[in-house]
Amino acid sequence: MPILNYTTKINVNKTVSEIHEKLAEHGARKIMFDYDAGGKITAICFQIDTPDGLRGIKLAAKAGAVYKVMEKQNLRPTKEQAERVAWRILKDLIEAQMAYLDSEQAEMDEIFFAGLLKDNDQTLYEAYRKNQLMLESGMGNED
Repeated sequence: MPILNYTTKINVNKTVSEIHEKLAEHGARKIMFDYDAGGKITAICFQIDTPDGLRGIKLAAKAGAVYKVMEKQNLRPTKEQAERVAWRILKDLIEAQMAYLDSEQAEMDEIFFAGLLKDNDQTLYEAYRKNQLMLESGMGNED
C-alpha cells in the first residue's frame, strides 16, 4: 500500500495554514515555524497551557524520510512532492489527535508528549533517544 497522501497536490503553505488554524482552535499559543537554510519550513513549534504552565512543542515534517519511503515504493518522488506529502501526513496526525482531545480521552500535553520541548529546542523524544531521559524497563512493578 502506498504512503498516505502520496498523490497530494496541496502546497505546503496551505497545509501549514490548516495546521496553524487547527492548533489555534485548540488553544495553541505563540505558533512559530522552523526553516532550513533554503527557506523551507521544517517544523511547527507552539506553546500550550498545561497545569505546570506554558510548555513548548515541536512537530517536524520529515520530508527526507518521506522521500526515501516513496523511492522504496517506486513512486518516483520529487523533493517537492515528498515535502507536500510529509506536511499532509502531519496535518492528518494533528487532526486525529485533536479529535482525541475533543472526545476528552486525553489532554493536550499528553497527546503531544514526545514533542514537548525539554531544553534548547530538544524534544523529550530526542532526549530519550540520546539516553538523556531514562525510563525504567518493564511494564510496571515486577517482583
